[in-house]
Amino acid sequence: MKNKIILSIALIVALFAGCKEDEVGSSSNCQLTFADSSAIHPKAQVYQNLIDRYTTLGLPGIVLLIKDSSGLWVGSSGKADIENNIDMAPCTVSKVASITKMFMGTLTLMLVDEGILQLDTKISKWLPSEKIEKIENADQVTLRQLLNHTSGIYDVITDQGFYLDLLNNPEQHWTADHILEYVYNKPAAFLPGDSTGYSNTNFLLISMIIESATGRSHADLLHEKIIDPLHLENTYYFYHDALPTYTAQGYFDLYNNGHILNLSNYNTGSGNGYTGLYMNVRDLQIFIEALFANKTLLSDPMLAEMQTFTAIDLDGYRQFGLGIYKDFIDRADPLEYGLGHRGRDLAYSADAFWFPKNNTTMAFIINYGTNGSSTLGDTFYQFRDDLVDIIFE
Repeated sequence: MKNKIILSIALIVALFAGCKEDEVGSSSNCQLTFADSSAIHPKAQVYQNLIDRYTTLGLPGIVLLIKDSSGLWVGSSGKADIENNIDMAPCTVSKVASITKMFMGTLTLMLVDEGILQLDTKISKWLPSEKIEKIENADQVTLRQLLNHTSGIYDVITDQGFYLDLLNNPEQHWTADHILEYVYNKPAAFLPGDSTGYSNTNFLLISMIIESATGRSHADLLHEKIIDPLHLENTYYFYHDALPTYTAQGYFDLYNNGHILNLSNYNTGSGNGYTGLYMNVRDLQIFIEALFANKTLLSDPMLAEMQTFTAIDLDGYRQFGLGIYKDFIDRADPLEYGLGHRGRDLAYSADAFWFPKNNTTMAFIINYGTNGSSTLGDTFYQFRDDLVDIIFE
């Protein structure tokens, strides 16, 4: 999702018009059963102190997993559910937001390898003309340009009308056609291939392309080709999958006054290719290592395609591959980059990265939204910087 959302006062007021349902339940009834080195990891106390410090600074709950040459450390701090006083636990499931795009990018490249899709074919091959003609740039854009955010297509997440609908009907289960209504006849950001610009619409269109090309649900294919073979038993693609009771509640300081609100059920389009996955950190680790470290998900040619990166994004801290980021490129040592994806939503944040330099996996989930500006959002980004500094100490 975009890193900044501009909400008018009217939209903020509309936020409270919706009623809260219990699709995102929270309990402490979960467990992780795998071998870890948490008790003896040489940085165990450093990592625990870090997450404790940042929950003390206001982030509701954090689960962090680090896998490095010293073993596997996983720990938690804070609350999964403030209202019911439920602690965050290493097994807690939370929304990982745009990390969904990394799964979708992987699925897309699997289908390219099977000959079902072609990266440099225009998307008009798979999508009906009545949709293509109402989306600026869509008649020229290729599948590759959707995957690496060089399409220029308008980002639905920036649309005020979309947010008005979202905030007045927070629990709705969006369809792709409904979401596209807010993209139709909107100006493109740039000509295809002329620049880079993150757009959630790109991956909405990818979900539609996959379904057009295969005649099957992209949610079913995510399970069949990635989630089930990897035995990701704590991974759920909402709204297609029901969420477990041990899902963290999500929060955001809407008025930036130090009072965080529960926005767990405010659905920003989950289940349509660009967001919707809920996972725990163990499943994030399994996926990211299968993709980059163990190289068991994609063929060598497709992994090479995935890691063909754009120029540095205008934000200055990342490059786009096909469904992934090359991130942390602003560090003093240019080799300390990570491969993976960020997840940012109204009430949840997550990261999943593999660092080639020291063969380290980093995965965390935080039940606080960093898709909008807030003081706690700044705290979150400082946590992230401090964490990577520790990883490379």
